Amino acid sequence: MLTKKQSELLRFINERLKEAGVPPSFDEMKDALDLRSKSGIHRLIMALEERGFIRRLPNRARALEVLKLPESSMPQGARGGRFSPSVIEGNLGKVRKPPQSSNDDMNAPIAIPVMGRIAAGTPISAIQSRSHTISMPPDFLSGGDHFALEVRGDSMIEAGILDTDTVIIRKQETAESGDIVVALIDDEEATLKRLRRRGASIALEAANPAYETRIFGPDRVRIQGKLVSLIRKY
Repeated sequence: MLTKKQSELLRFINERLKEAGVPPSFDEMKDALDLRSKSGIHRLIMALEERGFIRRLPNRARALEVLKLPESSMPQGARGGRFSPSVIEGNLGKVRKPPQSSNDDMNAPIAIPVMGRIAAGTPISAIQSRSHTISMPPDFLSGGDHFALEVRGDSMIEAGILDTDTVIIRKQETAESGDIVVALIDDEEATLKRLRRRGASIALEAANPAYETRIFGPDRVRIQGKLVSLIRKY
């Protein structure tokens, strides 16, 4: 069940995508829903994403996809159930070509799925399914898809990664020697370690002298992603 504002925003985004091929800007959404600030739009978009009505494409400004429309968003007896923006009649909702992205759009937060916990110590079970999302500024990310993990353990403290930190991982299956990676061992255990290549073998190196470096054959380790950023709460 969506709130009135959530339903209005969903229909407005859907109509703009059909008419112009691109979603509206945050300023246009704010004006259409008669909101005072774009922070309200951010909250509405996150709520729609969490409920599975829209999807934000990573690392692309203003990249929204409508996944479904609730029946409640289409008023009975209305042909098409069009949403009437709360703005003066003009070009809003009638743009036929993609408008230029503003700096605010380029800096809009990106929702990153949190996929459970990762061990910085003794390996734990493989990465879990998505539990929730966090918003990250694009400057903290790199190209490609990302996910987040909550760190448990102290084996990477000399690399500046502490227990309870949240690490941001770029999805990739390869990494260079020296990269800090999420490694899946024997398809069962996941750990956060620095990757070192030793001939045909792979070493998973801790950043804490209390932990030993573990060495595996290449067929036992699969790279899940590379560390690109982290979040710490005080």
